[in-house]
Amino acid sequence: MITTPDLAVHNREAKRATYIAAWLDGLLGCAKVVVGVLVGSAALVADGIHSFSDLVTDGFVLAATHYGRQGPDHDHHYGHGRIETLATLLLGSVLIFVAGGIAWSSLQRLLGGTEIAAPGLWAMLLALAALLAKEWLFHYTMRIARRVKSKLLEANAWHSRSDVLSTAVVLVALIGAQFGFGWLDAVAAVIVGLLVGKVGWDLLWESARELVDTALPADAQQQMHQVALEVPGVEGVHDLRTRQSAGHAIVDLHVVVGPRISVSEAHEIGNEVSRRLRLAYPALSDVTFHIDPEDDAGEGDPSRFPGLPLRPEVTSALDARWNHHPAWRNLTHLELHYLDGKVSVALVIAGATDTSPQRLASQLKAQAEDIGWLGQVEVLYETRGASPH
Repeated sequence: MITTPDLAVHNREAKRATYIAAWLDGLLGCAKVVVGVLVGSAALVADGIHSFSDLVTDGFVLAATHYGRQGPDHDHHYGHGRIETLATLLLGSVLIFVAGGIAWSSLQRLLGGTEIAAPGLWAMLLALAALLAKEWLFHYTMRIARRVKSKLLEANAWHSRSDVLSTAVVLVALIGAQFGFGWLDAVAAVIVGLLVGKVGWDLLWESARELVDTALPADAQQQMHQVALEVPGVEGVHDLRTRQSAGHAIVDLHVVVGPRISVSEAHEIGNEVSRRLRLAYPALSDVTFHIDPEDDAGEGDPSRFPGLPLRPEVTSALDARWNHHPAWRNLTHLELHYLDGKVSVALVIAGATDTSPQRLASQLKAQAEDIGWLGQVEVLYETRGASPH
């Protein structure tokens, strides 16, 4: 689990990487447009405009990172991580459109036989410098993205890589035009467009799967199941469900424990399951466990079926049948156990009698045999200074 101080550090690193990208995109955009106009290179001017368009994307990433990494509030109980997911989805779409634009314009130049004038050495050196700068930015941003586990920042890193590829296309075009082979620009651009489109599609697909609550891989779910089973007191695990949100995972599961243990012990067993899962899977941001006194896997949601009576109704029904019995009048504690579709009762009686607990339980059971939901009846005698027996 990421603590608040760690989250603050991650946010600063993500913002710093995006600010660096914005400054670099601005400087390269200005240089490409100015040099492109001076040497008459339409490809270099277009690449400069492309760099300026990246400034919009950088601003979008900054806003999504700021709001997407905020903690839970009264309107968003699970945090704002899906903002990053949605932004990644949109950024993947942008990459696909960029890829389509590169491929389409290149095909037009290839089929139209557009001539490109010799640009000169300075234009080629600028394209090479821009290519190296954006490649460095890709590796730097990707390293930060993986450290802070931000899919959105990772998507922006791939956007920088798409700029590397588009600038490589421009460089090939410039070199080709310098030596009279302008058609190389179009061929290389089509290939690059396909590569950029593949990156955009991968981001789009992963984000869409996250938005529709796609589960973690089957092997990860099985390992979580095994981690929970190894906790002392756990007798079974079922209905383990997972989903993902902005690089984190959420899991909920049903934990089967002994039917007669105390509520507090059962709850602590569940807490230990949660601790071990978080230790084994640091990406878990939320663990919800449900304690079961018996394995009801496959029986469906119990809230959709008729339930058993709760304590007020149980005591009322038993009082109507046992109120004349001395044991009922000497009752000090009544335990209810909801097992096997029945309500089993354990009566703690003050003081012992000549009747054995087993025989008394049988008598009481016989007097309430008309109650369909009544399961086992157990009697425990409580003597002063001693525990029930």
